[in-house]
Amino acid sequence: MGKLSDNIFNIFVFLNKIIKMNDKNLKILVTGANGYIGSLLCEKLNYQGYTVVGTDSGLINNDCTFYENNKGLTRLTKDIRNIEADDLKGFYAICHFAALSNDPLGEVDKTLTYDINYKATINLLDKAIEAGVQRFIFSSSCSMYGITDQFIVDENSPIAPLTAYAESKFFVERNLREKYSNKDINITVLRNSTAYGVSPMLRIDLVVNNLTGWAILEKKIKIMSDGTPWRPLIHVEDIANAFIAVIESPEKNIRNAVFNVGVNEENYQVKDIADIIKQFLPDCEIVYTGENGADSRSYKVNFDKIKEGLPNFKPVWDLKKGIIDLIEKYQTYNLSHDDFLSRKYIRLKQVRYMMDNDFVDNKLFLK
Repeated sequence: MGKLSDNIFNIFVFLNKIIKMNDKNLKILVTGANGYIGSLLCEKLNYQGYTVVGTDSGLINNDCTFYENNKGLTRLTKDIRNIEADDLKGFYAICHFAALSNDPLGEVDKTLTYDINYKATINLLDKAIEAGVQRFIFSSSCSMYGITDQFIVDENSPIAPLTAYAESKFFVERNLREKYSNKDINITVLRNSTAYGVSPMLRIDLVVNNLTGWAILEKKIKIMSDGTPWRPLIHVEDIANAFIAVIESPEKNIRNAVFNVGVNEENYQVKDIADIIKQFLPDCEIVYTGENGADSRSYKVNFDKIKEGLPNFKPVWDLKKGIIDLIEKYQTYNLSHDDFLSRKYIRLKQVRYMMDNDFVDNKLFLK
């Protein structure tokens, strides 16, 4: 009778997990909700009926909006370095994007990058465990692979980060693997490919968005390198879809899992991206400025694992479709030359503006 009771209890626990997994009223926290990916994920989660709260430090603010969204979103304006367990009670999952968000920005102050991207992430995870959060989904990056264009890398390949940003992602992943794999929280790492596409909080400092913008505004596709570096590309909406797929997946598929997020067919050299843009804007000229020299980062990535291990992740974009959409949206929302070159869509310029105008202290806390 004892065994039968145990079996009934185990079945009950299993069914309860299934019910929770399919309950769209689950409460989800998105950190970096004012960011390029976070703002779009909040939009999609809200649309699908989840209870969503977005938290952000306010460093990237309404000055950086490409189009209005998330007007009804519940927001918590708080730097992740100051998050407490009480802020996280009642949440089922945390989708963690908040960070100094790219390589140039990460180089502004390497100590700050370490503090915000690494130490604050570990603090957030500790507080999440204390608060009883069940899932923690960490936004990592394929940029950790460094230079691997002579072969295709997968999740088991050596890591060779070349920048402070990539190093910070590596430090988090190493800590998760070494110290948190047996903790009472389900941790999943998503190593995103290079993102592109339209988001409420657009970024122009991403290669596809940047080249397409130059093509529209100046009829010149300006390549700052020699065009040879390889990049795995993924539409920003498909990154958001990957996070939702993890939220909705059975625990056995995603616990302590690391997935490269992308599609095998979407590895491109920068010069290939320019050629595709020119197909849709044939009046444009491809110009190699060479001002940045040969890009030290070049990597081709394999995505078999996410296709097999996360079967509910179904990418809906490819590069050609994404470029067509970018052209249409840039024209619809009247992308201007001034905005294109301003702090509005370039994170490094926005952060420098906040620093130069004394809106933040030397640790990037809002005053």
